Amino acid sequence: MPRYTLNVNNTPREVEAEGDTPLLYVLRDHLELNGPKFGCGVAQCGSCMVLIDGKAAVSCTLPVSSVGQSEITTLEGLADDNGKLHAVQEAMVQEQAAQCGYCLNGVIISAVSLLNKNPNPGISDIKNALQANLCRCGTHTRMIKAVAAAKNR
Repeated sequence: MPRYTLNVNNTPREVEAEGDTPLLYVLRDHLELNGPKFGCGVAQCGSCMVLIDGKAAVSCTLPVSSVGQSEITTLEGLADDNGKLHAVQEAMVQEQAAQCGYCLNGVIISAVSLLNKNPNPGISDIKNALQANLCRCGTHTRMIKAVAAAKNR
């Protein structure tokens, strides 16, 4: 079986997996990272999102063989070395932006990706960035408010 060295959360991690194995499965099953979730399996809900070189990407359809030396950041890798949460994570907690929390991984990853690209987004930018994340709980306004608050931290 092929071996891959992945750069995950600033740490090289070696895994054995078939090349067409979705990155999501490698992260969850081999590396025991629980931030990215299996939602739909067809890149439609956003629950499986990770950052690839700072940009949000769905991991449920991304083959592990295509990642190469890219920097993969999961929800677990957003906190700093002292355990201080990322500004987006802190804002989500303060705004009580989650109910069930299933979509929250993708929402946070999408928001961090947006702020990496545009540190001062407007409300329409935030809405567009979160559009790929399916949330059934209806906390969208609190999520948008949290991302807007995070840009000022």
